[in-house]
Amino acid sequence: MKFLYHIILLVSIISLASCRDDFNFEPATGSELAFSKDTVYLDTIFSNIGSSTYNLKVYNKSNKDIKIPSIKLGKGESSNFRLMVDGMPGKSFENIELLAKDSLFIFVETTVDIKQQTNGKEFLYTDEILFQAGSNQQKVNLVTLVKDAVFLYPQKFEDGSYESLNFGDTKIYGFFLDENDATNGNELEWNNNKPYVIYGYAAVPPNKTLNVSEGTQVHFHRNSGLVTFPNANLNVNGSIENLAVFQGDRLEPSFEDTPGQWDGIWISQDSDASISNAIIKNAVDGLFINKNKLPVNLTNLQIYNCEKNALLLQVANVIGKNIVTNNCGVAGLNINFGGTYDFTHCTFANFWSRQNQTAVVMNNGDGTNAFALNAHFKNSIIYGNASESLLMVPANKETNFTFKFEYSLVKFLNSANRFNTDSFPYNFSNITNFNNCLIAKNFNEHQPYFYNTNKNELMITEKATSLINYGNLLFAQQVPQDLLGKSRLTSADLGAYQHVSSSAD
Repeated sequence: MKFLYHIILLVSIISLASCRDDFNFEPATGSELAFSKDTVYLDTIFSNIGSSTYNLKVYNKSNKDIKIPSIKLGKGESSNFRLMVDGMPGKSFENIELLAKDSLFIFVETTVDIKQQTNGKEFLYTDEILFQAGSNQQKVNLVTLVKDAVFLYPQKFEDGSYESLNFGDTKIYGFFLDENDATNGNELEWNNNKPYVIYGYAAVPPNKTLNVSEGTQVHFHRNSGLVTFPNANLNVNGSIENLAVFQGDRLEPSFEDTPGQWDGIWISQDSDASISNAIIKNAVDGLFINKNKLPVNLTNLQIYNCEKNALLLQVANVIGKNIVTNNCGVAGLNINFGGTYDFTHCTFANFWSRQNQTAVVMNNGDGTNAFALNAHFKNSIIYGNASESLLMVPANKETNFTFKFEYSLVKFLNSANRFNTDSFPYNFSNITNFNNCLIAKNFNEHQPYFYNTNKNELMITEKATSLINYGNLLFAQQVPQDLLGKSRLTSADLGAYQHVSSSAD
């Protein structure tokens, strides 16, 4: 009898549940729906490269459960946009259920072949998501900017392997640039006709020169970079008005200042370079120069947002003028294993948000003649948010560790008295090493009052009174214009920029 009672009770519960109308969905009329945005803007993409995923939230603002008869793309199956609705991919969906006061996500992606759309360098590709409910139709616009580009990448062979570069016993995913490439023509001449997108390591072959003209935009995929082989040369000729730019290939605003998106530029042993009016950003090490032959000339060069170093120099020979660095995980300038360096009117800044970083680091390896250091800084700024913006590590005190700062600002708080400022190398009263320098020994002394460090705007402002007109004019004649082209011949401020007016309070 008890068993029969349980059966009757179970049947009664099932019968009551079947009478509930909680799960009866009424057809939507169109008045119930609201959207998180009326237009979904997908950020700029390169031709044939998929976008990031963007979302649209659809709300049922009514008190009833509804069924949306149709959700589809305006261009139908021919659309270059892709949707995912309620976890299902496609371009057209029917009878989508949405509970009262509930919402659902629609995810949007796109891939566009610019050659199928236009002959131009870039264009806006648009479509719309249509929500059909009876006689009412609502829509949300979709917009993305598509850029044409020159794509450079390792070739795939018939056996499934890929082109690679040999560095001793190590192979890396990369390829040699070809001056007679069947598809791209002369790959050793880069210009501003189209952006360049690099996959893997693009290599300048031995005894060849890569010329990069003003306005050239170069984008590197993750784990990619540019490298020169022995007796090769990199020649970057930007202009003040039209810089050459090297950065990652993620074009979304959220990646605008994200470090470590690509590996960097590598001037390898026995090769050379000349770089002027250029920006390198968002790399691991922005520019690595290793035991080059002739002096590398770096003029009007900005390097920002590097996971490790902006400039990593190893047994190198470099002449730098109007160089600016900022926001690097290790240092703006890292001189490793000595070398010969001459820097004039440079701003080596570093306002990386985390600890264990500084503006300038110098060492001379094991102190032997092979790693002798000879570094000269003139009319420059070495400053950041670290307590000590200059760290020097001589192997054998003064042996093979020659340096001189002249008419320069150095931030050095000597927190917790960790360093002996009465002896080499931090004896700031020794004019052999520090001639007419400003030493900021606390946070208020000799502040540069940079315009906006968060946006890499490292111009000093009129508040930096101790830095204005402090530069030596003889050194200024070596670099007569600042990074923006302003003359400094009659009044030379410290750093890569002449001072500007501060932003309004």
